[in-house]
Amino acid sequence: QVQLVESGGGLVQAGGSLRLSCAASGSIFSINAMGWSRQPPGKQRELVAYITSGGNTNYATSVKGRFTISRDNAKDTVYLEMNSLKPEDTAVYYCNAQVVRSSTRIGDYWGQGTQVTVSS
Repeated sequence: QVQLVESGGGLVQAGGSLRLSCAASGSIFSINAMGWSRQPPGKQRELVAYITSGGNTNYATSVKGRFTISRDNAKDTVYLEMNSLKPEDTAVYYCNAQVVRSSTRIGDYWGQGTQVTVSS
């Protein structure tokens, strides 16, 4: 099995910063892309950012220049540094990872989510 555990969410004022972490554990041979998505209240889940195993990154237009995704391959951990937070960033944030468990087993796994609330 593979587990993804997020941490770092919370309540912050507009303009503030938070850093989310997501650690993968379990039966892992390697991890391809890792990413963060979010689901605002009453809305659908949306991709925020992802990072490949080689370090290439991609961001949603709404967070470009404010959020930074990074990863520590030695720790199987992905981070999301969020700066200049806005009330519209309020959402449950989920991490996900494409995990290679063997030469024939690859799967997408999700964390349980962490709440980020930005007050105005």
